[in-house]
Amino acid sequence: MLNKVRIFMEMIKFEHTVFALPFAFMGALLGSVVVSGQLPSWAEIGWVTLAMVGARTAAMSLNRVIDRAIDAKNPRTKNRAIPSGLISSAEVYIFIALSFILLFWAASQLNILSMELLPIAVFFLVFYSYTKRFTWLCHVFLGLTIALAPLGGWVAVTGKIDFVAIIFYLTVACWTCGFDIIYACQDMEYDRKEGLHSIPSRFGIAKALRISRAFHILTAVGFASLFIMTELSWWYFAGLLIAYAILYYEHRLVKPDDLSKLQTAFFTMNGVLSIIVFTFTLFDLVVR
Repeated sequence: MLNKVRIFMEMIKFEHTVFALPFAFMGALLGSVVVSGQLPSWAEIGWVTLAMVGARTAAMSLNRVIDRAIDAKNPRTKNRAIPSGLISSAEVYIFIALSFILLFWAASQLNILSMELLPIAVFFLVFYSYTKRFTWLCHVFLGLTIALAPLGGWVAVTGKIDFVAIIFYLTVACWTCGFDIIYACQDMEYDRKEGLHSIPSRFGIAKALRISRAFHILTAVGFASLFIMTELSWWYFAGLLIAYAILYYEHRLVKPDDLSKLQTAFFTMNGVLSIIVFTFTLFDLVVR
């Protein structure tokens, strides 16, 4: 059983939680301060954490099950747990059910709006895995899905959605969109061969990287807008300057004729960015 859990955690890339979880915490912190002028309780942070773990685990597990036939034919992914037989689809469905139970339980401990929005969240968690079968806007759907983390954190502690929350949601969506386009560049040839849709397979790598940069420019504008619309101060602004430098360096790492540093650009740079922005926001709202 422990071996199955280890295989499962490796399969869903649990370490990639670093992309969304810091922004979920940031949404909870920022929402509570903006709406009520106080910090969220430890209980609220705990339930947000459990909800995030449940949602992210369910989403990645579904993605692996839904894409198992595609992964089996892709040289890059054929050794993943399901195609290689290390874990069965039936076993993964058990983990999915447990993950959704955890998500529902955590949401039920928060507020009415969290429960009312839960069906929408579940729809996105399931639907985005199918989008590459029919639209090159699949990256946008992934962005809108992952950005539910900060929006969910905001709703969890405030019980409402306002304009600032929407700006935060769209900012994280654009950020996700940008780095997912970079990630998809490595599968451009395979996607074209199999009739799968992505921005790199539709427009080519060079144009895809330009589109990714455009999304990250929107990300930079969105984060700056939060600085203007809230009481965040120079701590947050200092974090933004570092985040902007990371985004710039990320796009220096990948070139149309050289994707050798793609994993560093995709995982390392964006994982560091999310932690940096959250940490400086935390210092701004808590220490200051």
